[in-house]
Amino acid sequence: MLRLTRRLHRIQKRHLEPLGITPAQSRLLRVVAHYNGGQPPRMADLAARLEVVPRAVTSLVDGLEAAACVRRVPDPANRRVIRIELTDTGRATLRKLRSARTEAAEEILSPLTADQREVLGGLLNTLSGGPEGRA
Repeated sequence: MLRLTRRLHRIQKRHLEPLGITPAQSRLLRVVAHYNGGQPPRMADLAARLEVVPRAVTSLVDGLEAAACVRRVPDPANRRVIRIELTDTGRATLRKLRSARTEAAEEILSPLTADQREVLGGLLNTLSGGPEGRA
């Protein structure tokens, strides 16, 4: 499993490189896009969701802001609070990231038949505690 995980990370990284996005930045973009707080997340929200220190989020946001994927906006209720908003460029980048992840998955799963993929999906779901793996 560990070897497969490393291989998947290498393949994903290779597919992300042309987009100029690191895996950590990709993850942050997905968190911002799917944040369920009713408004854009704060830096502290992102740090908690990503399970990293706030300084790490600042660096990621700086890079994504330089690439015009996110922007910092003041919270209308409390001007001292900064929220992180996805831009149109960020949404377009997310679409490209989804395609890159799909291509990476296809590359790693290419030796398997459709039936083998289905079995593997079920096994991985069970191991990860998905709906089929819960008692």
